[in-house]
Amino acid sequence: MTKLTHSGATNSTITRRGLLGAFAATAVTAAPTFSKAAGFLRGGGDVRHIAMYSGRTGEALRTIYWIEGDYIKEALKEVNHFMRDWRNDTTISIDTRTVDIMAASHALLDTGEPYMLLSGYRSPETNALLRSRSRGVARNSLHIKGQAADLRLKDRSVNQMFRAAMACSAGGVGKYSGSNFVHMDCGVVRNWGR
Repeated sequence: MTKLTHSGATNSTITRRGLLGAFAATAVTAAPTFSKAAGFLRGGGDVRHIAMYSGRTGEALRTIYWIEGDYIKEALKEVNHFMRDWRNDTTISIDTRTVDIMAASHALLDTGEPYMLLSGYRSPETNALLRSRSRGVARNSLHIKGQAADLRLKDRSVNQMFRAAMACSAGGVGKYSGSNFVHMDCGVVRNWGR
């Protein structure tokens, strides 16, 4: 959702050098590496981007959120808004480590399809509602802290998504084959599901 004007200027803090690097990086993408101890993306190149859509709101997001070692504040605001609790329209700052895990997993899957976001931030009220309907919703879910996302892809299986997220060794990964989605978070490294 970061918009470029006809002249190539942006409404965020992207430098001309960074923008040129972004275009160059779309041609060749290096495989990301992770720090297992820190639990966040390191060495992912000069540019990080994320692409998602929501079947609930009809919105789509495709943005570069990190260039040359710096997060782009305006792009992160867009991510926060996109990943809001759509039931009551509340937002929180989404943990950038989670966004990095999502982006790195997506890069490992080598697909141009954007993620379908099923659940990002959940307000405590929404989490309690979902918990009353399903035993699979944790009382102290990392969704409440803006540290988790439930994601789906049409052109990749749940097993493929699960393995890509596991390869990052950067947080929690849950496989929900029956519901066709994968949970990714920036918490303690762990995994679950069938």
